[in-house]
Amino acid sequence: MVHRSLVFIAMERHLTMLRKTFIISILFFTILIGVFVTLPSFLRAESIRLIRDTEIENIIKLYTKPVLLAADLSDESLKTYIVNDNKINAFVAKGQKIFLTTGLLRQSKNAEQVIGVIAHEIGHIAGGHLIRMNNQMKKARSTAFISQIMGLALSALAKDPTPVVAITSGGKNLASRSFLNFTRGQEQAADQAAAKYLDIIGVSGKGLLELLNVLAGQEFLQTSNQDPYVRSHPSIQSRIRFMENHIRSSSSSDKKLPINIAKKQLRLVAKLDAFIEEPGFTLAKYSDNDKSTAALYARAIAMFRNANLNSALPIINTLIAAHPTDPYFVELKGQMLFENGRLDDALLVYQKAVRLLPNAPLIRTSLAHVMIETGRSELLDHALFQIKHALTIDQELALTWRLAAAAYGRKKEFGLSSWSLAEYNFLIGHKKLALAQAKRALKLLKRGSPAWLRTEDLKNKING
Repeated sequence: MVHRSLVFIAMERHLTMLRKTFIISILFFTILIGVFVTLPSFLRAESIRLIRDTEIENIIKLYTKPVLLAADLSDESLKTYIVNDNKINAFVAKGQKIFLTTGLLRQSKNAEQVIGVIAHEIGHIAGGHLIRMNNQMKKARSTAFISQIMGLALSALAKDPTPVVAITSGGKNLASRSFLNFTRGQEQAADQAAAKYLDIIGVSGKGLLELLNVLAGQEFLQTSNQDPYVRSHPSIQSRIRFMENHIRSSSSSDKKLPINIAKKQLRLVAKLDAFIEEPGFTLAKYSDNDKSTAALYARAIAMFRNANLNSALPIINTLIAAHPTDPYFVELKGQMLFENGRLDDALLVYQKAVRLLPNAPLIRTSLAHVMIETGRSELLDHALFQIKHALTIDQELALTWRLAAAAYGRKKEFGLSSWSLAEYNFLIGHKKLALAQAKRALKLLKRGSPAWLRTEDLKNKING
């Protein structure tokens, strides 16, 4: 069952975008060259899943905003995505997009580690490394160079490297050394930028160093067990030494983050654990003896996912009583009630969650979903109000567009319904269906209306 609190999204459209650009990894450097290089497991069309969750996204924004200010970058231009993959990885992509894996978030021992990773990524963005990489690749498009990079990528993935030798043999060493020197320079520059940003915001660099040491311990593992960094990047020992030297001289090295930040990180990890792992794993990790907020949160989710609402509700009610203005506990209770068919109760709870956090498009989407599922026609306009509000904040919410299509369809506004379906199918990568729905919408909508103009733009984007 897919649970709404963590919305899992197949991202073929974003995958297509990633195939057309270069990705710079933060701790692990991977280059996509057309169809030549095998994509990392979490970027393959059949496996990539992005997670959308209001609480987790807001925590990441909390971590990211001060780093962006330190780098003199706008926080409005940056998008952060959570990739559902157990490997420790993070990277930036064209358009100022940062991707963090659930493996990175869940295996980080503290917020300083995650903030250090984000600072490194922002160092790549501030340094213009994506543009430079694109230019570097254009300068080096000789057959020898491409063959060498193919070999490097394949050798990192192949169990038997013998066939790779034939690809990489010949006079390609110079091109390889030149390219790797270029990438090392960018990684070093991003490390230096990260250290600078961390000092500016008063966060210790020990977190980033700790994570580097974790990855360094994987260097001698079998390829299949290594995280992406180890498979695609030179030794990290020099980077570890740099961070060690920086920590010795930094005035921020012994600073601790406020306790509320540490608690948010614990909740983030607990929530991901509980929604991603089997309930048995979660209940074993977060035992009854642990009375912390994070542990109670994880157990409530595990009980809920284990179809044990009678045990889950008392726990979430305890959390709400202790934190009455926390919207995320209220949101989770609404989800529990909704997915157990208690629609009227869920409606009231989601309305409270929206009041507590009015600018959360995912929570408004959940409220709209409940309204539509009640089957009460008098709630359709209210549902569409929530949907429109959500889409003014975030237009990339596929589920929201699907719900819009359902609501408009029930109101017999078929032009708007077809437009919404076109947007929905485009977001999930079904371009043919999106184009068909867009063409249908253009026939039904009033020419020149806002919806017609948007649909025309979408059709041109699909055809482009």
